[in-house]
Amino acid sequence: MIPDLLEIPALRAAYAAGLTPEALINALYDRIDTYPDKAVFISLVPREEALAAARSVDLSLPLAGVPYVVKDNIDVAGMPTTAACPDFAYTAARDATVVAKLRATGAILLGKTNLDQFATGLNGTRSPYGAPRSVFNADYISGGSSSGSAVAVAAGLAAFSLGTDTAGSGRVPAACNNIVGLKPSIGRISAAGVVPACKSLDCVAIFANSAADAMDVLRMAEGYDEADAYSRVPREVALPVAPKLGVLAVKDRDFAGDEQAAKLYAEAIAQAGALGWAMVEIDYAPLRDIATLLYGGAFVAERLAAVRAFYASHAESFDPTVRHIIGGAEKFSAADAFADIYKVQALRHAALAELGKCDALLLPTAPAIFTVAEMLEQPVKHNSTLGLYTNFVNLLDLAAIALPAGFRENGLPFGVTFIGPAFSDATLAGYASTLHAALGAGAGVNQAQPTATYSAPAPEEVTVVVAGAHLSGMVLNHELVHLGARLVSSTTTAPDYKLYALATTPPKPGLAQTPGFAGSGIAVEVWALSPENFGRFVAALPAPMGIGRVTLADGSVHPGFLCEAYALEGATDITGFGGWRAYRASLS
Repeated sequence: MIPDLLEIPALRAAYAAGLTPEALINALYDRIDTYPDKAVFISLVPREEALAAARSVDLSLPLAGVPYVVKDNIDVAGMPTTAACPDFAYTAARDATVVAKLRATGAILLGKTNLDQFATGLNGTRSPYGAPRSVFNADYISGGSSSGSAVAVAAGLAAFSLGTDTAGSGRVPAACNNIVGLKPSIGRISAAGVVPACKSLDCVAIFANSAADAMDVLRMAEGYDEADAYSRVPREVALPVAPKLGVLAVKDRDFAGDEQAAKLYAEAIAQAGALGWAMVEIDYAPLRDIATLLYGGAFVAERLAAVRAFYASHAESFDPTVRHIIGGAEKFSAADAFADIYKVQALRHAALAELGKCDALLLPTAPAIFTVAEMLEQPVKHNSTLGLYTNFVNLLDLAAIALPAGFRENGLPFGVTFIGPAFSDATLAGYASTLHAALGAGAGVNQAQPTATYSAPAPEEVTVVVAGAHLSGMVLNHELVHLGARLVSSTTTAPDYKLYALATTPPKPGLAQTPGFAGSGIAVEVWALSPENFGRFVAALPAPMGIGRVTLADGSVHPGFLCEAYALEGATDITGFGGWRAYRASLS
């Protein structure tokens, strides 16, 4: 039996129970043939070819028999790549790197999907192949530019799909169709064999029914590729399991008049808080200003650079709105481009200060959703609205994952997005999986609840024992807090430690192990922080402080503050106070 929701673990279980890949693929082609929105696909793999792949697939492969589709700006050997422009079309000689990787995992490609032409747009209406519609209401946009890719997953025509994301194209369509959209860190998935939009910012995105599925695909698709100049070796940046989330201040919550969206965003924040996560309001202004520059300035010239030769000879082949946007880049000079690069860099400092207040952002994916008629009436204005909370992400080299967050009273979906540092993809997916389940919006048009979950990996941490001014509430504790350290425990050292008030100005504590001494132990705290921040903390320590190994009352040994021996000369033994906090209290 075909699962109600095309999740990867559910398909594996169905195959183990007797479903054959051939039967699934045949059933999905029947669905595609009868699906009313004929604008979803630009081209299909012939049914018999896909069935042959299904019959011969090795079921021991990690994505064996999992059906997927790709946006038609991604090359598939032997199939046309159109980028939604018929005159641009060419037959690809080889698979894009990401397609080749997925083919090797046993995943079965069904076809190539529609998009905003040359991936220029966030709405899904800028294609001569038609405008795919939201799976919930055919009067409304599907979101773009990865329109067909999102609809195919939300409609149950594929288990996952590939899109691309430059300004939000892997996230806005997810919000319009109640699915997950993962925008990986730039370069994590190779873009070799992908028609560029803005080459320095483009990412291959993944649409799926759950964060777990999106990460399953990411693990198969990622990897350094020398054929892509922007490819990077994947690594992991772990964030706290219980994060501090940056959310929009009330004054910055712009939903273009969509009061239902505003309400759903507030409810998502409340649910995140109920999970035990902390919320902190950020000033969105610098991020908004960066977002504006992506389309409102010289950065658009990179879109012209991607298709310059074709545009020069085939300007009439472009969708009118796309032609207006790309052709508008001709008025900018190289000096203008550098001026905007400088603007982004200036804004970056303010933006990073806001990002520094939290571990990750929790933002609306899009402020509103428009009808196709509204979109065609004001294509530039409404497109800008759709990108209000997405356009800045790639300019700042951030990772993001969009997830379903409920429904408006008219039945249209709303979504939110977690945004974090480059290569924090896995942790963000863990947050998304947890909040997705808590919000209960399900996935796709059937709103079925995903059964697959993904847990954020625990961050790698280093512990440090502090005994003096870095204790909670004391004068230097802010240095640890600023580095994202968390308090693990308040305890004491083993009995053979003494504490001294050093002859410095002002006095500093000195912890020293004294073999043979039998005391009561010194009050200390154990803090944990990332290896990178531990290194920063240690590098800033002034003499005569140093880091050694401190044994605690329970026998465990941790890095901790110790004092160089020379500094103990002339120091006052304050061991009898039991700790630095008690000693300082005695002075007042």
